[in-house]
Parts: sequence; structure tokens; C-alpha cells
Amino acid sequence: MKRYTDAKTYDNQIPSVVTIGTFDGVHVGHKKIIDRLVENAKKNDLESVILTFFPHPRIVLQQDSDIKLITTLEERIQILEETGLSSLVIHPFTKEFSRLSAEDYVTQMLVENLNVRHVIIGYDHRFGRNRNSDITDLALYGQKQNFTVEEISKQDVEDVAVSSTKIREALKEGDIVKANTYLGYEFMLTGTVIQGKKLGRKLSYPTANLYIEEPYKIIPKNGVYVVKSQIDTKTYYGMMNIGTNPTVNGTQQSIETHFFDASFNLYDKKIQIRILNRIRDEKKFDSLEQLQNAMQQDEDFSRDFINSLL
Repeated sequence: MKRYTDAKTYDNQIPSVVTIGTFDGVHVGHKKIIDRLVENAKKNDLESVILTFFPHPRIVLQQDSDIKLITTLEERIQILEETGLSSLVIHPFTKEFSRLSAEDYVTQMLVENLNVRHVIIGYDHRFGRNRNSDITDLALYGQKQNFTVEEISKQDVEDVAVSSTKIREALKEGDIVKANTYLGYEFMLTGTVIQGKKLGRKLSYPTANLYIEEPYKIIPKNGVYVVKSQIDTKTYYGMMNIGTNPTVNGTQQSIETHFFDASFNLYDKKIQIRILNRIRDEKKFDSLEQLQNAMQQDEDFSRDFINSLL
């Protein structure tokens, strides 16, 4: 998959079939659209292209927006790499760009930059200044500028019954199983391992403390989870605590993972952790001994769950 950080830099020698959207999470509903895109491109000897935008439009246009995204840009790229897509165009979303008229948007972005021949788009897609144009307008522009438009019907979308909003809600509720079902893969957290308070080490459960750089990345509900991670080509399983460590009167949220049957120095290493299941809510215990006993129970639950997968 070729990547472009601006539609103007796209190599448009071969005409394209394009779909447009944020594709946050690249969930099973998105995959259905992408499969259709790739299939159409192969059948008609076209390039399959996703046009997406970064930062998220709401972050740019609504300064008070507290939207959290399922995937960071890097994670989105990683998932799209596996779809058979020819090209991903990540166009910078700015206030200036948002003021483009619908006609200028179609002419400059789709026709001139992407050399579009066919657009596959959702029935409710809106575009142009103030999002005042829809799929009917796009089809009219297509008649004038020599491209066709294929609508993904409301029924097609609702048959999948998945949306990024539903996944975000599931994550906020800690329902990781539902979120993973909607995503079609295990929800991931990607970050750098940093120095922590080393409390886990004192309790015989040393942890890797994950720092996530992107402030817009959604973090699941505080609690304890079963996780896995691929580190240096090997898969390790473990348990992760997301929360504030209330037993020791902590206030800052941290993401700490204890890997089973592993001994390595991960400081300053970038790792990706996949969340498999939720064990329990975070709880304030009366003593460190009670906390340690709870962690042993968490480990027992985790190992039983992991064994059920293998």
C-alpha cells in the first residue's frame, strides 16, 4: 500500500476508484466498504484509493470537541495495510480546506489530484463548505466530470450494525468483548514504556508503564484486563491495569502491564498491547496485601482465559 500525506502528491497516472471517510477504527463495517473498493478496482484495472483526513475534522472545527478516536493515525495505517488497498491518501484537514466549495473539492481533490473514475460512498456522506452537498450532488458532478458514483445503501450499512460511535461507547463501558467483535480484531494501545513508581515490583508484579503520545486516543474504562503483545517477534500474554492506583492514593491515570513468564527491560521501547478481555473494575483495597491477593486472582483468571484461547 502506497501512502501519501497530501492529495497533491498522489501519483495519478492510473485512474482510480475512491472512497472517502475518517475510517476511525477500520471496523467490520469499514472493511465491507474497502472490500467492495478493492474488488471494483481489480475488476476495472483501477487504483483502489482511500481519501481520509488528519486531524479529525471535529478536532479542527470544534475547539471544545473532546472526541476520542479508536485508532491513532499510525494504528489506522497499520490496519489498512492488511486490506489489499492500493493507496492511502491522508490529506491535511485545516480550516482553510474546510471552506472549499463542493465543486472545488470535487474538481481539485477527486478529479485533478486522484484522477477518479468511480466513487463508492455512503448514502449519508456530506461534503463541501458547511457539509452542504450530498451524494445526489456528487453524482451530478460525476456526470459533468466523467466519473460514476456508487451508493452504499442505508440497508447495507445497517446490516452490519456497526459504527465507530458504538465501539467508543463499548470501550467507555469497559465492554472489550463487544468492541473487539465490532472491530474484527483486538483493540490496541500503542505507546512507549516509561519509568513508573515501581509499585508492581514491590508486589512481585513488575509492570511496563505505557505512555501514549496522542491525546485523542480513547482509553477503555479503568479496570483490569487480559492482554497480549508481540515483542521482538514473540507473543507475550499478561494483565493490564488502567487507572489511578487508588490503594496507594494515586491520582494520575496510568496504563501498567505485567507480562507473564517474561523478564526483559522494555524502558524506552515502543510496544503495542492488544486487549483481550476485562477482568474487573479498579478497586481501592485496605492494604497492599489485599491488593497483592487480588492481583494473584487476576493472574489466575487471565491464565485460565489465555489457556482457553490456545
